[in-house]
Amino acid sequence: METQQHRVGQADYRQLLHGQGGPDAITLLNDGERSWRILLLRALADATEDAVSLSVTGPLPPLKDGWRLLTRAWRTAPAEVERLLLYPAVGTWAAHTLRRVRGTASGDSPLWAETGYLHAVAASAATLAGLDFRTSVPVRDGWAVLPCLGGTRVRATASPWGSVDVVATAGTVKVGPVAVGADGWHWLRELRADGHTLLLDDIDPYRGLREPRSPEPVDPATAARWGELFAEAWKLLDHDDPEAAGAAAAGLRSVVPRPRSERYRPHSASSGDAFGAVLASEPDDAEQFACTLVHEFQHHKLGAFMHLFTLHEDGGPERFYAPWRDDPRPLGGLLQGVYAFFGVTRYWRGRRQLPGDLAEFEYALWREQTLAALHGIRPAQRLSSLGRELVDELTQCLTAWSGEVVDPRARDAAALAAADHRATWRAHHLQPPTDAVARAAHSYSPAGDVPVVLPSAEGTLVPAKPQRGLDTRAVLLRRLLMDGTVTETVEGARPEDIALVTGDHDTARARFTDRILHVGGADPDAWSGLGLALRAQGHPAAEVLLRRPEFVMAVHAALSQDTDTDPVRLAIACSPR
Repeated sequence: METQQHRVGQADYRQLLHGQGGPDAITLLNDGERSWRILLLRALADATEDAVSLSVTGPLPPLKDGWRLLTRAWRTAPAEVERLLLYPAVGTWAAHTLRRVRGTASGDSPLWAETGYLHAVAASAATLAGLDFRTSVPVRDGWAVLPCLGGTRVRATASPWGSVDVVATAGTVKVGPVAVGADGWHWLRELRADGHTLLLDDIDPYRGLREPRSPEPVDPATAARWGELFAEAWKLLDHDDPEAAGAAAAGLRSVVPRPRSERYRPHSASSGDAFGAVLASEPDDAEQFACTLVHEFQHHKLGAFMHLFTLHEDGGPERFYAPWRDDPRPLGGLLQGVYAFFGVTRYWRGRRQLPGDLAEFEYALWREQTLAALHGIRPAQRLSSLGRELVDELTQCLTAWSGEVVDPRARDAAALAAADHRATWRAHHLQPPTDAVARAAHSYSPAGDVPVVLPSAEGTLVPAKPQRGLDTRAVLLRRLLMDGTVTETVEGARPEDIALVTGDHDTARARFTDRILHVGGADPDAWSGLGLALRAQGHPAAEVLLRRPEFVMAVHAALSQDTDTDPVRLAIACSPR
């Protein structure tokens, strides 16, 4: 197996910079990922060459035997084996194990169980090639797994780690006493839609994208639901954007199922080590599943693009506001985020059908939030010229979309959700200059006749851990738009949040004020909620509470050491005049 030089044509290059790219562009990225994977495997082979000193053999055959079997299989059936080597879990295994061997990652399993997964990869390759062979593969948590094929339970032992023999003779492959495909064998189920197939990987120990996890086989009913949702989701993608669907078909390979999350709070993830895999909670519906596939495939596209081109310098202490996260993000993470949410915005733009529906809300929200993130990333010093070009291309497109008319109800709900997230994030993570807070507290007059001067400096980023998700009120808004009322409990929501989103602004204002005065002033969610309630009432104090909530909150905390301070009066004093 050899790597190759890679060239991306001008048309495909421009499409990818625009956040798009059809099947031809994805084929080029696939070629790049093939070379990347071969280099990774070569590095792992070199790093594990000294098997004795690294204690990487354990009860398994020497690693050189695994590499020999893998090479033999590739020579017999190169296309099938290369498809296996590009399977996402193989990439996660190789990258994680290389980090363990080099000492840059740790794990709770013996090193030999990690490196020895090579024998499972080789056994899968030899099976696909139709070879006769004999080897042993690791057992983890009672399972022996052959990547891309499936696995079987192994008789329990005192240790969670062990080994089992794999023997192939005349077309029959046995893992221990169980033949591949016979009773007792757990195939990876297939999700099918219009000739396109994804594997539902619920058992591979390296399906979790970063480090090993125990197999969690789903029951037949759950697997059937995933299959139905995938078929419906793919119809939506193919109908709304056939080119994007074709691109995803060329790059996606597996879905890693996770239990269903709270409604309108899906969880999904992807990794540059596992090109083509989407880890996702069971979707609420097909529309959400389609959006998740678009979102995560955007990550894959940019990750593969960044394996070929440099968009930014690594490292650096800078952290940025990401409107889809509770925490500040590094430059590379924010680049990934804006690229992914550009795709999400484009998806919802094509899904708008009825005035005021959820697609209108999502489109209005994510075009505003993604554009805000792009403006925030523009000053970054470590962006390469190509990175700036990508930011400019996405900004230009979203700016053009920002003039498109959206139903007023969905538009207003999206504006509330966007302002809420920005203000609450600031109140959690920004610490205003100490001297400015002290001066403001000293000069403040309850009568309001002495204005408080806002500092020009933004302050210091001091990341904190919010007690609830910053999307709580956005989830309430989604339920209100779709159900007409908020009847279900949303994790983290309080009565004042419900009052705010349902338009009872007097109650919301009173309850947020009460929380600040009697529960404690250092309550970021209450300060942003108060600002939103005041804005709905047209109150002049709203702007500063939404634009600089961290400063008003800090001054209030300084004043409240001596007396209870009316948060609205304080906000008025801090408002620009």
